[in-house]
Amino acid sequence: MSVRTNHLSEPRRRIIRLIKNNGSSSMSELAYALEISSEAVRQHLLQLEKDGWITRFSENNGIGRPVLYYRLTKAGEHLFEKNYDHLTIEILDTLLNQLGDDALKNVLSSMIEERITQWEPKLKGLNTEERLSALKDFYTKDDSFMEIENKNNTYSLIERNCPFHNVAIKRPILCSVTVSVLTHLLGCSVKRVKKLQNGDGCCIFQVSLNEPVNETTSRIIIEDDLS
Repeated sequence: MSVRTNHLSEPRRRIIRLIKNNGSSSMSELAYALEISSEAVRQHLLQLEKDGWITRFSENNGIGRPVLYYRLTKAGEHLFEKNYDHLTIEILDTLLNQLGDDALKNVLSSMIEERITQWEPKLKGLNTEERLSALKDFYTKDDSFMEIENKNNTYSLIERNCPFHNVAIKRPILCSVTVSVLTHLLGCSVKRVKKLQNGDGCCIFQVSLNEPVNETTSRIIIEDDLS
């Protein structure tokens, strides 16, 4: 079982694996399996709990005091590799194969509408530069990998760490959601002039202030080379 726990010490990696395999484990069970003292296990569990990987709960077995058990938190579960990327691609391909292009575009349009609805109130009353600054959080709040560039009054949003990278590389039509949402939120044409799919190392969304869009502009904008 592959675990993304290189930052953890060997005893803590083993504890995480044991809890995962068992569903939950008590301190005594872990001490027995690891062949170390209960106090040593307790110290490891305290740190794992502090880091947010595990949580404790008590269970009454009907004899004596309730026993403390430890299980993985949601964050702890994500220490184990998931195959969400493959599932997402499979769903998209199935939708396309079974229902056709229009069905896929309808799904993408719904995603676009939801994001526009989410973001429009946050941008109300802001000028273009302020909107761009707010949209740095488009993927992740306080995204340190998204930056604004202004060259000769031409603005660009530069994204160096796409959170959907693996899926977007294989099914780049999903990137049309970002292009479409940015276009409608900024009220002007937005085009990706550099793309992770092309090996550019980032996506650059160039904002063309001199190319305004209006309510008649299609909500979904499919990039020419990705359709």
